Amino acid sequence: MRICRFITGDDPRFGLVDGAGERIAEITGDPLYTRIELTGETFEVDQVRLLAPVIPRSKVVAIGRNYADHVREMGTELPAEPMMFFIPNTSVCGPDDPVVIPSFAQEISYEAELAVVIGRMCKDVAPEDARSVIFGYTVANDVTARDLQRRDGQWARAKGMDTFTPIGPWIETDLDVSALRLTATVDGELRQDGTTADMVFGVPEIVAHASAAFTLLPGDILLTGTPAGVGPITAGQRCEVEVEGIGVLANPFVAADDHG
Repeated sequence: MRICRFITGDDPRFGLVDGAGERIAEITGDPLYTRIELTGETFEVDQVRLLAPVIPRSKVVAIGRNYADHVREMGTELPAEPMMFFIPNTSVCGPDDPVVIPSFAQEISYEAELAVVIGRMCKDVAPEDARSVIFGYTVANDVTARDLQRRDGQWARAKGMDTFTPIGPWIETDLDVSALRLTATVDGELRQDGTTADMVFGVPEIVAHASAAFTLLPGDILLTGTPAGVGPITAGQRCEVEVEGIGVLANPFVAADDHG
């Protein structure tokens, strides 16, 4: 099942997206918290504005250095256990939303990632039980200001600024994520081409590790890391991230001065 958030000019709605990714059947309620029912109203995807499929009410927990090829290209070392950091929920934006580059950040990178959406409150989840607490999966771009990352010595500002965590286009609730192709293109040029099979720590281990440290709440997002091929992107360019079995997340990058 594919679940999206969208607007047609008024309040956000939820819907079920067909297998072709072309039509939306509107549903009542919030599928993370309430029972859903079809309203009988349908829309073409290209006639609505898709929103971030979920806005975490609590947090985004991201995993760094989770692909060996990316670790090598960055000149760092593989972590002995999942390396976690927080991203504020205010950084989340949706499909086609502009990623706004502030004037004090100069070296911006894209990072294609699989995102895990938590479905219920949980703590100390065993790896073999991870699937029972996962609502579904979506596509993410873990945008990073490399100059701020070096300057600050930690990653909160570099990765957590407003609009720096695009997700979408929808949540896929039924998917085997053990070996999915994920790619990133910039202005149509392929920059990243990897597979989730190359994760150092898989989704079950990530859920277990995160839930051992933090109570996870419905709608929390876990970012699972990025493969090799990360690189610069500048204002005026467009990045498309695709995860096999989910879809394409596309966002333009703009300078803050141009965004108004």
